[in-house]
Amino acid sequence: MPDHHPAKPPRADLEALLQARAARLDAARPQAVAQQRRRGRWTAREALGALLDADSFVEYGGLARPAVADMEGAADGVVMGTGRIEGRPVDLVVYDYTVYAGTQSAINHAKTSRMFAHAEKHRLPVVCWLDGGGARPHDMKVEGRGSTPTFVVFARLSGLVPTVGILPGRAFAGHANLAGMCDVLIATKDSSMGMAGPPLVEAALGVKLTPEEIGPASVHAESGVIDVLVEDEAEAIAAAKKYLGYFNGPGPAGTAPDTRLLREVVPDNPRRAYNVRKAIELIADVGSVLELKPAFGRAIVTSLIRIGGRPVGVVANQPMFLAGAIDSPASEKAARFIQICDAFDIPMLLLCDTPGLMVGPDVEKTGLVRRSARVLTALANATVPVMTVVLRKAYGLGYYIMGSQPLEPAILLAWPTAAFGGMGLEGAVNIIYRRELDAVADPEERAALHRRLTDELKQRNTAIETAARFLYDDVIDPADTRDVLLNTLASLPPPPPRTTRKRIIEPM
Repeated sequence: MPDHHPAKPPRADLEALLQARAARLDAARPQAVAQQRRRGRWTAREALGALLDADSFVEYGGLARPAVADMEGAADGVVMGTGRIEGRPVDLVVYDYTVYAGTQSAINHAKTSRMFAHAEKHRLPVVCWLDGGGARPHDMKVEGRGSTPTFVVFARLSGLVPTVGILPGRAFAGHANLAGMCDVLIATKDSSMGMAGPPLVEAALGVKLTPEEIGPASVHAESGVIDVLVEDEAEAIAAAKKYLGYFNGPGPAGTAPDTRLLREVVPDNPRRAYNVRKAIELIADVGSVLELKPAFGRAIVTSLIRIGGRPVGVVANQPMFLAGAIDSPASEKAARFIQICDAFDIPMLLLCDTPGLMVGPDVEKTGLVRRSARVLTALANATVPVMTVVLRKAYGLGYYIMGSQPLEPAILLAWPTAAFGGMGLEGAVNIIYRRELDAVADPEERAALHRRLTDELKQRNTAIETAARFLYDDVIDPADTRDVLLNTLASLPPPPPRTTRKRIIEPM
């Protein structure tokens, strides 16, 4: 039967709530939206809409406002809550630049502290949209409330849950501090970041600088602070989704590349360089590679990939830079990446082609003694499976820390192009045959003797001869690499379930 009772108007209290909730949305804030358009940026809620699965967002603290009586601002400048990204629950903290330049305040610090504590308790990944100018000095104190625990609570998430920072514009002071603690930091090319913004820099140094002059993205990419540099917000969100996907465990098998091309990756001439990224692409599922910190520590490439749908972390020597010799930046980059993989039980693939650790007085000034030790310490204490493939050079301590026998890899393979040595073979000849070489007075004859002795040493340390001494588990056709790795992964038991943190991830 039809309902003859007319609809009642909403109660006054409900009407007030509905109006308050609507007031925080973009549709009710045309000036704020226009402000972002002038900056060429998305609004905070547009970013959330692009990040999250449809209709999955549950907002926390949306009715919060600044603590100072004469100030107003939707959600007090930070939109946060829970949602799902490709089906996986996440916590989100999105700073809103249209509210006092996205600055941090007493109330929104309380909000973010609540969200980070929520993530810690429920073991949820965190995505932070870091677009703001640090603290709001005239709104940082509330009676009865001391210093904010935001940064401490966020630091406690290290190694417990994946943390992703997205830098779509400006991040100064407190925002930069949060950025520095994220496992991965994704930034647009025109973004800027610094431990203090222009006003504090001017007060401290007496110099007026624009935000871009203080810390442009290019500087932070080269220093290793930024992991992934992108064109715009859309690419940043796509990269964040791709990164988080590696922490969801095995997925559907991806498209296999033409692995026969792996036979051509390493040149016939042992002195010719090649780009190890090609080997990575030909082992991984098509389109599954995400490289981190490509502009920093260039002697090593670190990438997350999938092999047959299974997430794998890759650490690979890069012959295109320093002939693959491991220097201090490469050591720091590799060590931290290993920590990420181990903390979240992602198996690792090490592709070795290195003449060893970098040498000389200049490199010693960089603290390589300590920094290279970080790589070995991280790997020696990792519990995730490690698979090693020697592509070409496997010399000295460089090979030792790149998945050699003492590190007990799940499998240790070599390509036919592999060459083994306790150190670079030319240098080894100088030590082993010093008397014989010194006894030859003629420089040309001495050089010829050195070449002959080096060739003999190389013949005793080819891939096949090394495998004959059982220093490798096998020497394989490069085209078979992907299949052997897939079968090895399939033979390994899944990691045991954990309810506690396995290890922290060092910020750098």
